[in-house]
Amino acid sequence: MKTLFRNATVVNADGSRKCDVLVCGEKIKLIRERIEIPEARVVECEGLLMFPGAIDAHTHFDLDVAGTTTADDFRTGSRAALRGGTTAVIDFACPNKGESLQQGLELWHRKAAGKAACDYGFHMTIDDWNESIRGELPAMIAQGVTSFKMYLTYPAMMIGDQAVFEALRELNRLGAIAGVHCENAGVIDALIAARKRAGELSPASHPLCRPALAEAEAVGRLLKLAALADAPVITVHTTCREAMAEIEAARARGQRVFVETCPQYLLLEDRYYSLPDFAGARYVCAPPLRKPLDQARLWRGLAAGEIQTLNTDHCSFTLAQKDLGRADFSKIPGGLPGVETRLELLYTYGVAAGRITREKLVELLSANNARLYGLWGRKGAVREGFDADLVLYDPKGEHALHAAELIANVDYNPYEGFPITGSIRQVWLRGRLRVEAGRVLEEGGGVYLPRALPDLSL
Repeated sequence: MKTLFRNATVVNADGSRKCDVLVCGEKIKLIRERIEIPEARVVECEGLLMFPGAIDAHTHFDLDVAGTTTADDFRTGSRAALRGGTTAVIDFACPNKGESLQQGLELWHRKAAGKAACDYGFHMTIDDWNESIRGELPAMIAQGVTSFKMYLTYPAMMIGDQAVFEALRELNRLGAIAGVHCENAGVIDALIAARKRAGELSPASHPLCRPALAEAEAVGRLLKLAALADAPVITVHTTCREAMAEIEAARARGQRVFVETCPQYLLLEDRYYSLPDFAGARYVCAPPLRKPLDQARLWRGLAAGEIQTLNTDHCSFTLAQKDLGRADFSKIPGGLPGVETRLELLYTYGVAAGRITREKLVELLSANNARLYGLWGRKGAVREGFDADLVLYDPKGEHALHAAELIANVDYNPYEGFPITGSIRQVWLRGRLRVEAGRVLEEGGGVYLPRALPDLSL
C-alpha cells in the first residue's frame, strides 16, 4: 500500500518544510517538494502540521502499587496514548522483590503482548542489587532493554547509595544508562510521621512532606555518585528550581546529565492539594506539584535545551482508588494520567503560547526520546527510511479537555476544562491510519521495540 501525504508542513526537531511525503508499507519512502504517484492513495494535508509520532518514555501500565493496580493496563493505556499522538511508549518492567530481571521482563511481555495499540519497549527496574543481578545486565541489553530505573526513595524499591554507585558504574561499562527517582527517603518519612502525629491527614500534607529541597538533595547526591562512577545519568520527573541548580552545577563540572520533566510540573500547582472535599487527592504524585516559580524555571529549561525530554509518568488511578487514602494522605495511590493529553497540552501552552517552537516540541516528545532510548533510525523523525509514525495536527480551532471525552480508564482529568489550541486530526502507526477525529480505529497492533544502546550526543 502506498500513501501520499500531499502539501504537508513537516515538522522535525531540526526544522520545518512544506513538502509531500510518500509512505510505502510501514516506512517513509520519499520526501520531496512534489511527488507524483498515480496509484497511491492521497491524504491532503494543506493547513496541517505533520509531526513524527510522539514517544512517551515514562509510563506505568498494569502496575501493582500502593495496595492496588493502576487503572490503565496496556490495552487501555496504549489506546489513550495513540489517541493522543503517541505511537510508542517505554514502560517500566518491575520484578517482584527477590525475582530475577528476566522474570520481570517476561512478566511485562505477558502484560503487553497482543494488547498494546501502539509500539512499546521496556526499561528495567533495579530494586535489588547483587552479583546475580549484575550478571543479568548483558542479557537484558541483548534483548533490547538498554535503560534502567533506580529509586532513592520508597523502601520497597530503593537499593542504597553503594548499590546505586556500583550499578551506575556497571551500566556505564556496558553502554547502558539509568534514570533515577530522586527524593530523600529519610526526610520524607520523618515529615510524614510528624504530620500523622499532628493529625494532619488530608492531601494538603502531601507536598509538605516531599519538599523541593528533599528532591534537590537527592538529585545532588545522585550526581555526585554518578561523577564518582564516571557515568551519565537521567534525572526523571524533575520538578523544581533547586533540582535544576544541582544539575547546572554538575554540568559545570563536565558531567553528562539528561533531564526529564512532565506536563503536570509545567501546568499544575501545589495549591491544588488544598481543594475541598478530598479533591486534592487526584493530584497526589511523587514528586508533588510545585509552585509557579518552579513552572517558570522548567519552561525556561525546556526552551534553552537544559531539559531534554518531556514524558508523562502516566500512572493512573480512579477516584475510588484515590479514596483509599481518605483517612491518611500517605495511603493515597500516587500518580496522574497524562499520556492522552501531552501533545495537545505542549502545543497549546508551549508552542501557541510562544514559550517554545514547534521544532522544540518535536525534539522534546520525539527526537530526544528516540536518541536517548535507542530508537533513532526507526522512530523520532519524519525521515526517509523511518517508520511511518505520523501525527497530522490541525493548528486551527479550539476545544477544551474534559474527562468525559477521553478514553483512558480514569474517571477524572487533572486538566479538566483546560483550553486547547488546535487538535489531532489523524495518527498513523507504521503506515496504518489508527486514529481519526479522536476515534481509535483498530484494537491492538503494537509491536515490541528492542532498543539499541543510548545515543549520548544530545
